[in-house]
Amino acid sequence: MLRDIDLKKVSDGKLYTSSDMAKTDCNGCRGCSSCCRGMGTSIILDPFDIHRLCTGLQRSFEELLKDCLELNVADGIILPNLRMSKDTDACVFLTDGRCGIHPLRPGLCRIFPLGRYYENHSFWYFLQIHECPSPGKSKVKIRKWIDTPDIRRYEKFIGDWHYYLKPLQEYAMDFGHGGDNIRKLNMYLLNQFYLKPYAAAGDFYQEFYERLETASRALSTD
Repeated sequence: MLRDIDLKKVSDGKLYTSSDMAKTDCNGCRGCSSCCRGMGTSIILDPFDIHRLCTGLQRSFEELLKDCLELNVADGIILPNLRMSKDTDACVFLTDGRCGIHPLRPGLCRIFPLGRYYENHSFWYFLQIHECPSPGKSKVKIRKWIDTPDIRRYEKFIGDWHYYLKPLQEYAMDFGHGGDNIRKLNMYLLNQFYLKPYAAAGDFYQEFYERLETASRALSTD
C-alpha cells in the first residue's frame, strides 16, 4: 500500500534489517487478538501469500475467494486481502482468539507489529509503536520473528513485487479506477500472479520471476 508516513510519529525512530533485534514478542499474544480484528481490507496479500495459503489449505484461489478472501482496489489496482467476518469484524481465520492458519499466515501478519519502509528499491523494517497494545514486549531477531525460509530470497521478492506494482498503481490512480485499459490491467495482473496456480512442489521464486519478466514485457506505463 502506497502511503507517506512520518517515522518519528509512528515508530521508535529506528530502521531495522532482518538481522537486527526488535521488541516484537508479546508472550505469544496470549489473551489478545486485537491485531486480528477491525483490519478492514488492509491485510493485502502478495502472490507468495496466496501460494502459501493455496498449498497449505489445498484450495484454489477461486475457492478461497468464496469465504476467506476478497478483492478490493488498493491504490488503483485490484488486489486480494484477508476477509473480516461480518458478525465479529475479526479475521475469518481467527478461532477461539488464536490464528487458525498460523503456519500459513500472510507476510503482513508475520511482521506485525513491524512495518516496511521502502526506499531506494529496497526496504527496511520499522517498529510500529501505536499498533499493538500488549505491554512488556521482548526482543526477538527479526528473521526469527518473520519465520519464513530463505529469508534473503523472500525479502528480494517483497521488494521487487512492491517496486513492480508501484508505477502501475500510480498509473491507475492518475487515470482513475474506471476505463477499459485499467480493467484490462487488473485482469491481467490477477490472472498472471494470482489465479494461475504456482507449482505446489516447485520453486515459487523462480516461477514468480518468470511471470514477472513476461508481465514486464507485456505491460508498460510509459
